[in-house]
Amino acid sequence: MARRYRPGPKQFVFTVGDGDDREVPVADAQEAYWAFAAFFRERESDTYTIEDTSAKQRLVLMPRLGVISRFGYGDQPRSEHLRVDAVNRYIPAAGLFFENGYAGLDRFGQWFPDLSDLDLAPEARGAARAATFTTEAAALEETARIWANSGIVDPIGRYHVFFDSHGVDDDRAERAELLQLIEFLGLERAEPPAGAAGGEVWVRSDPRLDAACARWA
Repeated sequence: MARRYRPGPKQFVFTVGDGDDREVPVADAQEAYWAFAAFFRERESDTYTIEDTSAKQRLVLMPRLGVISRFGYGDQPRSEHLRVDAVNRYIPAAGLFFENGYAGLDRFGQWFPDLSDLDLAPEARGAARAATFTTEAAALEETARIWANSGIVDPIGRYHVFFDSHGVDDDRAERAELLQLIEFLGLERAEPPAGAAGGEVWVRSDPRLDAACARWA
């Protein structure tokens, strides 16, 4: 059973810009998820907005632009934007927002503070993202996030495999980011074995990487 909101019920406002706003009181994040999933599927819109007025936070889904934006407009306003390549990413993003608000989406992908960064080529976007991590601890956590989304440990435990079974045209921005982080951290890349998918990145196990990935597993 989903954790109930305290205090509850919590109220969200769903908007698509056609005047048919929905104020939805819900007892928990699961109820909010199903209510929004129905709202999303009943409409075809450029923009879907979820407003949490009590927390002063907003999530904006823009399927036709391939963008998700999140906003906090409390005492310390903040906003970040994410490029999305698949339509099945929008409702899961909403689910994370219902669970833990703005911070619930931290692991969801490559967030940028400037919307114009999303117009960069994937490799340039990945490089720009990697450059924001200037400490070993932060770079390890980001490396582990990338691994957690699509990685495995090889059967004998000697390597962390990133982008398991993915092709070279997949995950271009995250691959570009990862390659810079590997260099920054001084991790050792390994040649993938014969038959591995072309987009895989194999990295020799390292105590620092092992510990970071274990926290995300």
